[in-house]
Amino acid sequence: MDQFLNTEILIIILLLIASLVGMLVRRFRVPYTVALVIAGLLIASQSALKFELTSELILALFVPPLVFEAAFHLNFREMRRNLAAILLLAVPGVILNTLIIGGVLLLGTHLGLPIALLFGTLIAATDPVSVVALFRTLGVPKRLAVLVEGESLFNDGTAIVIFNLMLAFALTGNFNLANGIINFLFVSAGGIVIGLVLGWIISQLIARVDDYLIETTLTTVLAFGSYLVAEQFHLSGVLAVVAAGLVNGNIGPQGMSPTTRIVLYNFWEYVAFLANSLIFLLIGMQVNIPFLISAWQSIAWAILAVLLARSIVVYGLSWLVNRFSEPIPISWQHVINWSGLRGAISLALALSLPASLGNDRDLLRVMAFGVVLFTLLIQSTTMSSLIRRLHIITRSEVQVEYEMRHARLTSLRSADASLDRLHNQGLLSTHSWEKLKKSISVEAASLAEAVHDLLLSDPALESEELNTGWRERLRAQRSALLGLRRDGVISDEVFEKLTAEVDSQLSEGYQPLPTEEETNTQFIEVTIPPDSNVVGKAIAEIGIPRTAVLVSIRRKKETIIPRGDIQIQTGDVVTLLCDRKYAASVREALLSPEGSTSGYQEISAEINGSPMAEKNESGNEDEEN
Repeated sequence: MDQFLNTEILIIILLLIASLVGMLVRRFRVPYTVALVIAGLLIASQSALKFELTSELILALFVPPLVFEAAFHLNFREMRRNLAAILLLAVPGVILNTLIIGGVLLLGTHLGLPIALLFGTLIAATDPVSVVALFRTLGVPKRLAVLVEGESLFNDGTAIVIFNLMLAFALTGNFNLANGIINFLFVSAGGIVIGLVLGWIISQLIARVDDYLIETTLTTVLAFGSYLVAEQFHLSGVLAVVAAGLVNGNIGPQGMSPTTRIVLYNFWEYVAFLANSLIFLLIGMQVNIPFLISAWQSIAWAILAVLLARSIVVYGLSWLVNRFSEPIPISWQHVINWSGLRGAISLALALSLPASLGNDRDLLRVMAFGVVLFTLLIQSTTMSSLIRRLHIITRSEVQVEYEMRHARLTSLRSADASLDRLHNQGLLSTHSWEKLKKSISVEAASLAEAVHDLLLSDPALESEELNTGWRERLRAQRSALLGLRRDGVISDEVFEKLTAEVDSQLSEGYQPLPTEEETNTQFIEVTIPPDSNVVGKAIAEIGIPRTAVLVSIRRKKETIIPRGDIQIQTGDVVTLLCDRKYAASVREALLSPEGSTSGYQEISAEINGSPMAEKNESGNEDEEN
């Protein structure tokens, strides 16, 4: 029991550290995985916090969700378009990496051929987690991201299969090429078949269920189950997860509701974040700095071998791809070459080395940790500058000018709010406040007009901003519905129906907004002051004009759906939807003090048939009589 509690406490501490690191990297613009490794190094050197990282833990617990999440989000159409390049890098590329790394280590270190080749296989698998995250942030071309991520997915499985063959060679000294090829094809193909079958079965089950909790659970079973089933038959568990993720991510969503798709994407994004956070923290905690320093020559040779092999494989195989398939630009080849980071798979294989290898086992582990640290701390942190230097992400002058104008406008609005705060606190005189406010208003109006002109001149820029605003608007609606359900204002049934509508719009994407000529209504929010004429009155007694609809009342933390018998109280935030022409008058009517004749009377004069107008006409007739 004590051991279980200690493990639970340790996991909670690690998650807290991961969260704090995630908050810090936003300020310092350091890749998240790199920051986690550094945090792990600091913990290992300054704390007694210990956690044994085993190959079983990595391969059975961390790898399936990471691989499944990446495969689930990979577009099959894009992958099929680049399948030749991906498979060349993932299969012959891994074999070439093994041979080149083994050859360099054979020349530069005292390692024998079997051990050198064994290290070549365990370090061959790429793990560009931080690079892919950077790609998404920077917005690199989609094809480049698919090439890097697709190669990583397939070479993981390839490297593990070849590693097992090389391990047998290192332990026995015997290697049969024909048997090795047959075994490789059997294990790889068998894992893929199991993944395809299980992925199809789960996709069919999902199509027959309309419950996002059950559907999410089924994908979790698939991610871990496909790995375990394949491993049970001594086939490639990683390739099984890749195949299952591709099938489920490209066929499964067709049978899902919009709500399920959103929940599922968010769930796997979180699971991948969790697994990455823990594994990179633990990598940092496992590193023994004194051992690394003592073996610096072997580590240096290993890093040189890895960089050389990667360059030969990427540039050589890209030349082959360019002759027979869609060409890969040379600038992209530079990025693919430098994105060959090593991570979880390499460490898992190093940790799985048997004790029968003797001192070579410890040396291979130290070399693996050294290479992983180099790729994370050097290659990962320099990737962003490399992408910018190669001008892979091109931004038009209009985009740059838009960002500058928008940033100036945003900073002005912040300054305006700051002036209001100083004035309200009595730290700025009314005279100075009015002068400064006028200056800001004039400049803000000019900048707003300039931003508007830029958006009109570039339809793509306008579409991007509208799409962002559209999604934020729908997320805000969903959040409001959650609040209404939490407060008991709407039932679970109503909540499910309304959120399904919102989620459907989110999945469909932005729909063109009606033009100004097509709509004359707007939302207004009014906070009721103590002296308002509506305080203490029921909604039915207020006589809201027919041009306005009372949408909701927010009372402290409670949201109220208005009914005729609900009384208005001081401090209520009343939301109405009304005609633009009468918005100011409706607002004034709600704010005007008891006994005032302004507000609804002005509206009533223009609108025939409103309750207030009828009331006033009736009153006037009585006075005349």
